[in-house]
Amino acid sequence: MMAHEQHSVLAPGTRDDAAHPPGRATAARTSRRPGRRWLLPLLAVVLLGQMAAAMVTTALQQTPTIDEPIYVATAADYLHEHRVRFNPEHPPLGKLIVAAGVAIAAPHVDTAYQGDQSEFGRHLLYESGNDPWRLMFWARLPMIVLTLLFGLVVLAFASELAGRAAGSAALALYALSPDVIAHGSLATLDVPAAGFALTSAWLLWRARRGPRLYVPLGGVALGAALATKMNVLPVVPVLMALAAWSMWRAGSGDRPRRLTRSAGAALVTGAVAVAVVWISYLAVDPRLRPAPGRPAPAVHGLKGLLVRLMPLPASYRDGMRIQFGLEDYPWQGFLFGHLYTGSRWYYLPAALLVKTPLGMLALWIAGAVVMVAVRRLRPAAPYVLLPAAVLLAAAMTGARDFGTRYAVFVPMFLAVAAGCVLTVRWRWAPLVTTALVLFVAVSSLRTFPYYLPYSNEAFGGPARTHLRLHDSNVDWGQDLGRLADRLHERYRGERVWLVYKGSGVPSYYGIAARDPRKVAPRQVHGLLVVSDSAAAKARGRLATLIHSSHAVDEVGYSITVYRR
Repeated sequence: MMAHEQHSVLAPGTRDDAAHPPGRATAARTSRRPGRRWLLPLLAVVLLGQMAAAMVTTALQQTPTIDEPIYVATAADYLHEHRVRFNPEHPPLGKLIVAAGVAIAAPHVDTAYQGDQSEFGRHLLYESGNDPWRLMFWARLPMIVLTLLFGLVVLAFASELAGRAAGSAALALYALSPDVIAHGSLATLDVPAAGFALTSAWLLWRARRGPRLYVPLGGVALGAALATKMNVLPVVPVLMALAAWSMWRAGSGDRPRRLTRSAGAALVTGAVAVAVVWISYLAVDPRLRPAPGRPAPAVHGLKGLLVRLMPLPASYRDGMRIQFGLEDYPWQGFLFGHLYTGSRWYYLPAALLVKTPLGMLALWIAGAVVMVAVRRLRPAAPYVLLPAAVLLAAAMTGARDFGTRYAVFVPMFLAVAAGCVLTVRWRWAPLVTTALVLFVAVSSLRTFPYYLPYSNEAFGGPARTHLRLHDSNVDWGQDLGRLADRLHERYRGERVWLVYKGSGVPSYYGIAARDPRKVAPRQVHGLLVVSDSAAAKARGRLATLIHSSHAVDEVGYSITVYRR
């Protein structure tokens, strides 16, 4: 973004050096040189291009992960039934985005099917005459496009704060993030919810100069996040407060008038967000019929009061009740080789430590410190760091220790902060930043196309992730197709015993296997194939079978092949 555009988003009264970050003069001079004018835009195209290639390749090669069939089938049901029947625990906007791709794939949908949402997803993909490879690719494609657009938000946000070079560095970290690539290439809800929250923070930062335009737009983006996934609810008061603060900074006149306008900005942000949620439900079902099936669980106390006070559709509030009920379930977690029941508050920070490239971790920390310490960047720190901190704190209290996808907003927000390192008046800052970004690039590209099981070099890389983490951190059912190819290429004709954790149907891919847990251990001979998440939780008979076998192969860093 050009220097005069950077100045346009800063608040009146901000020091001149805040409007002219280091490197501005240099950028202005080099922009006059034809050979360099297009260098940074070209770099942005290259970064987003490689990200698109990585995500498309991943989308084409991976079989459905555990959650995807539910979302895809729900999207297909929206298109045919125009009613919220399945997956009421999540709002509809993310699935409406998936529906754009499903509509192009035009699958046959058996609307009379009576199974639950998991069974309906399996029925749509494998039992209705549809091609699951084709359907899943088209369902994933809208999310890939949306993930790339969020990259432009990262680029614009960091550029406005610290210059175009900082924007490029931030975009590089975003585009190379294994977590963002992994989950941005899936038909799931984590990336769009986080990306809309980031977009809202960016627009509210811009509201410091144009509140009449950007406060309502910030509310639209916040509403899109709320209409995609409920885990963003904790950030609503934060973003409403930031809207009020932006209006205060943009205002003039006496204090009472400024206070009134600031309160109005907060209310407008919240009201617009609520309106977007209502519109998303009306887009599915203009009559807003209640979801059929079992009633939502009762929620009491403060949580129950919160649900009742929410000015949101009844289906949304029912979804909140379902989510609160899921939080009371005794889920199992797995961290650093230890299987436990319940949750650990430090799970997400520990998982992020494992699954984030080392250079990226260094730049995140440095960027956060710079935003707080450097006076010219300090006004922007609440817009970048506070939403991420609140969302992470809320996620750390959750009951489901299933993966860093619950914290995928961290690489988005902190990419913006990391780019601000280039504002430091230290002559080695550009060189060190470039070296760390290149380190990230090497680490990220080395894991291609196995982004879900990524872990950094300090923890042994993707081949050893399953020793420390499980579920969507490493094995989410994505490699069933690769397993079928491996068995056909190397082990044709051998007897296969399979323990697969996922939503795919092994027989569809030509895998003829039996469950070793249903027979006596002495009968299990040949190949024992076990999903790493199942191995992490193995107890009793399965643990005995694994311990009395020896590993001979691995598939996609998520499935281990043993021989007995």
